[in-house]
Amino acid sequence: MRIAKWIYIRLVTHQTAEDKPGTKRVRGFTAVGVFLLFGMSMASLAGATLVSRGTFLDGIWLLNPSAYKQLVPLGRSVGAAFLLLAVALGAAAVGWFRRRLWGWKLAVSLIGIQVIGDILNLLRGDFVRGPTGIVVAGALLIYLLRRDVKGTFLPDQSRS
Repeated sequence: MRIAKWIYIRLVTHQTAEDKPGTKRVRGFTAVGVFLLFGMSMASLAGATLVSRGTFLDGIWLLNPSAYKQLVPLGRSVGAAFLLLAVALGAAAVGWFRRRLWGWKLAVSLIGIQVIGDILNLLRGDFVRGPTGIVVAGALLIYLLRRDVKGTFLPDQSRS
């Protein structure tokens, strides 16, 4: 918990030093960043348990045994994919809290992919998780695409 608090404080204090002058705070900004960090944590946990099975962390799958049954046969490569997703979510969180345009673009891309996945789940016949995911991820995507949200991000600067 102390490490998570340190990371959060580090990201937020770094971010505030680079705010655009005259930019108002946007409601929900911090919540989205925390959501990205939470997603990173969950993807890391899932990836770690799928890459190296038989550890004390395997008990976490009691929360979603059907997902475990579906993922285990796919092998360790799916665990590596979850770890890659965790890296992407972590990068998005860093870019988000530092108010970098690339962080906003990465967050929009990741949530957009989630919406597409939820639509595919619905088309496959998952009439509970599909629509629920579409509503939740779709609402988050609409929030991310708002002009005032995008406007709080600094343009990417090329390194010379």
